[in-house]
Amino acid sequence: MTQAPPIRPAQGEGAGTLYALGAFVLWGILPLYFVALAPTGSWEVVAWRVVLSLVFCAILLTVTRGWGRMIAILRRPRLALLMGLAGVLIYGNWQVFVIAAQSDQVLEASLGYFINPITTVLLAVLVLHERLRVLQWVAIGVAAVAVIVIIVAYGAVPWYALMLTATFGVYGLVKKQVGGTVDATSGLALETLWLTPLAIVQLAIVGATTGITLGTAGPLHTILLLSAGAVTAVPLLLFAAGSSRVPLATMGMLQFAGPILQFIVGVAILHEPMPASRWIGFGIVWIACILFTVDQVRHTRRSRVAPVPVSVGV
Repeated sequence: MTQAPPIRPAQGEGAGTLYALGAFVLWGILPLYFVALAPTGSWEVVAWRVVLSLVFCAILLTVTRGWGRMIAILRRPRLALLMGLAGVLIYGNWQVFVIAAQSDQVLEASLGYFINPITTVLLAVLVLHERLRVLQWVAIGVAAVAVIVIIVAYGAVPWYALMLTATFGVYGLVKKQVGGTVDATSGLALETLWLTPLAIVQLAIVGATTGITLGTAGPLHTILLLSAGAVTAVPLLLFAAGSSRVPLATMGMLQFAGPILQFIVGVAILHEPMPASRWIGFGIVWIACILFTVDQVRHTRRSRVAPVPVSVGV
């Protein structure tokens, strides 16, 4: 009897690559979405993003019957508190990113995400006491030089970039502590659940000062603003589906699609200024990213060909 051919890992990896690439492409064009939300300010945008993400996740948990997973996490205080910390960090990241997008600083935001993989590696050394390979140290040094060049040549500290890479880097570190015990939907639901009281207060302050814009700027604007939950959750779910299927080296290369698209959006669509000093700074950062990617690819290849130790039972 002829047996059905087994599913090859490459098939799952191909789908995972598409999922991950979809996530990074959506994150790359996200600045255009926030710019289109004008006249809604960044504080109102982020508040709606929190509340509507929670609503979106609640619907997903209901459809997928995932409330049991959510309750199981809440019964573990340490895990629930870690998700609260992750929520605070991602809130800070969202707030800075929206402010940057709406104040013509998309290029600086892209810089933060270009250096984020290197920041993550540096945090692994400082916090987890991991040992770095030589090329990783070189990439960190080159990235540091790039930031210094931008500060000196451009005459300003790239605060948006530094805050984005710091908040997202530490967010990733917290999520690493959680490991695979929290799925993407439950994780985002818990993070936004912790943040919802803050978001409600934020909306109350906006309403008492500048005024809530939801429903006041036309039907298209209302639809866009009400889509904030889906816009937040869909890339995250695609990322989770991709990262579970593709090797780390592949993810390391794909993740640069986001800041590359943000850079293109900033230069070609939003026409942000790009003087020679910025080109030099970004050029040095791209060299650091290339070194980082080359190191990941080399390390993955060596790991694949390394002999597997054989254990002998007694």
